Amino acid sequence: MTEKTKQLMSLDVGEKRIGVALADAAVRIAIPFGFVEVNGHELEEINHVIVQEGVNTLVVGLPRNSGGEETAQTEFVRNFAKQLELSVDDLVFQDESLTSVEAEKRLKSYGKPYSKGDIDTEAAVIILQDYLEEN
Repeated sequence: MTEKTKQLMSLDVGEKRIGVALADAAVRIAIPFGFVEVNGHELEEINHVIVQEGVNTLVVGLPRNSGGEETAQTEFVRNFAKQLELSVDDLVFQDESLTSVEAEKRLKSYGKPYSKGDIDTEAAVIILQDYLEEN
């Protein structure tokens, strides 16, 4: 009997969009999946991806202010993640300091047009890759 490979998904939770990235723990490379619009159906859409992709670990970017302290947005993200907790085996938080800034810098370097959704997706990739490298 072979052991099931750990499938990971990261979320960059925002008020308008949620960036999504995926990774197979055996490969350890985060890949962009896209983004989900915050429209009242975001939990259903994310749960659909969890089931479809066989995700068992959810890595959620946790925002903090420049002093490293938690903010109202941190609480918003924690509450959002709590609603997905039962959908996965493991729910972990990963520091997301400056991921959106880094994501936009990366996208600019490609010299192609990009959207705010692309920034959110790339931020989710950074969050997940940071988690993979640290664990």
